[in-house]
Amino acid sequence: MQWDAIIIFLFFFLFVTVLGFIAARWRRGDLNKLHEWGLAGRRFGTLITWFLLGGDLYTAYTFIAVPAAMFGVGIMSGWFAVPYATIAYPLVYLFMPKLWAVCRRHNYVTAADFVRGRFGSGLLALAIAFTGILATMPYIALQMFGIQVALEGLGIPTMIPIGGVNVDIPLLIAFLILAAYTYTSGLRAPAMIALVKDIMIFIVLFAAIIYIPYALGGFGPIFQAASEKAAQVKTFIFLPQPEHFLGYATLALGSALALFLYPHSVTGVLSSSSPRAVKRNMALLPIYSLMLGLLALLGYMAIAAKTKPIAGLGNNGSIPALLNQFFPSWFTGFAFAAIAISALVPAAVMSIAAANLFTRNIYKEYLRPGAGDREESEVAKWASFVLKFGALLFILSIDKQLVINFQLLGGIWIIQTLPAVFLGLYTNWFNRWALLIGWLAGMVSGTWIVIANSTGAAVKTVAPIILGPIHLPITYIAITSVVLNILLVLILTPIFNIFSPQKGLDSTQPGDYDEDLIPAQEPEPIGQALS
Repeated sequence: MQWDAIIIFLFFFLFVTVLGFIAARWRRGDLNKLHEWGLAGRRFGTLITWFLLGGDLYTAYTFIAVPAAMFGVGIMSGWFAVPYATIAYPLVYLFMPKLWAVCRRHNYVTAADFVRGRFGSGLLALAIAFTGILATMPYIALQMFGIQVALEGLGIPTMIPIGGVNVDIPLLIAFLILAAYTYTSGLRAPAMIALVKDIMIFIVLFAAIIYIPYALGGFGPIFQAASEKAAQVKTFIFLPQPEHFLGYATLALGSALALFLYPHSVTGVLSSSSPRAVKRNMALLPIYSLMLGLLALLGYMAIAAKTKPIAGLGNNGSIPALLNQFFPSWFTGFAFAAIAISALVPAAVMSIAAANLFTRNIYKEYLRPGAGDREESEVAKWASFVLKFGALLFILSIDKQLVINFQLLGGIWIIQTLPAVFLGLYTNWFNRWALLIGWLAGMVSGTWIVIANSTGAAVKTVAPIILGPIHLPITYIAITSVVLNILLVLILTPIFNIFSPQKGLDSTQPGDYDEDLIPAQEPEPIGQALS
């Protein structure tokens, strides 16, 4: 334990905690209303939305896992995150401004709200809400794991024996702080903290990518060390081979399509003040992708530096160990604080987004249809607390690899909402029962293929597809399962329309999707955006 590093870590952690509570007064609104607590009143301009989405999408686990994958197994499992994060934004540019426009006009808070209104099906909305919560829970748990990694990188003992039982006191304290200011401030808390988090991460990143290559003699020796590891370790891939191309491409494409279907991504977008702010962010967020590419190379730097990962963390301990190896303790305290704060922001947004889904599409739809604004808000606050607590128990009681496996499945699950959510923005031709059957087929087939191709703790999300004479090389399972989903929707819709021509009531109008008809409400001056 290095006390100067721990003091710096605690200083920044306490600083963002204070910010989290102060955020309740930032752009003050009635937090007894769900759209104020869960979407910050839809008042964030371009700058704040950029920080919030960046803090929401580029998480602590991203900063740890991407370079760790480059360190452990090479480019196939690590570098694909760079192209997928790049191609996601042009794709999402087509969908998210329309989603924002229709949700603003009808006061929809979740994607499931939109599906309920578009297709007139509470059951389909329930499926969308269930999928979103299911895919988000392991994601929240992984943010808790990111805090654990930061604490262990500092040498702080994470398991303290109390009454004969090992209790992770530091993580429990972090959870209670996170739960408290999320309950108090809602989405405003992670939005305010995201500004600090992003500045800290950029400082750490630029220090690492400048100093470490300089100390190792440049990028030539770094890539040479990675190439030599590939020659010695069969499971390590330095450059993809032709048999990897389809798997790599579909992994990037599928991940890009799934990225903004996650509830926390939708929540970040819907908190924007205008479609113009959304479009600007789709143009500006690739800056983070550039940062991600540089971050991924830390994995190869750890190979060249012969870094030994922190015991008990596997490859995920390689980057904390690399920072400890090259930087003084005071800077590692700053770096691990940045990693821990990078976990707090997305964990808060994810729990808020999942709570919104539970409140609007389960509680109010089926349990308390007459619930008012205040009751909605209170239920969402407590649901957010329960979801975070469930994620904490998940990470403390289950093997970390199992949590990671569930998160890998999350991408396969959430992409099954694509026909109803993204394609539903352009047409209501789809039959609601066809959408429901397609969703179920995609969920079951994707999960089954993963289980069938996995051995022990090694979960495979890419696998060859064999259908009689058709034999496809290794493909990302999310793509194959969502293709089955869409095909079933296309085949079953005309059949259902023949035998049951009565469609669900579409409560939206074509003009509701025209983002140009909504006046911009974002504050123009940057100073006002930060005030």
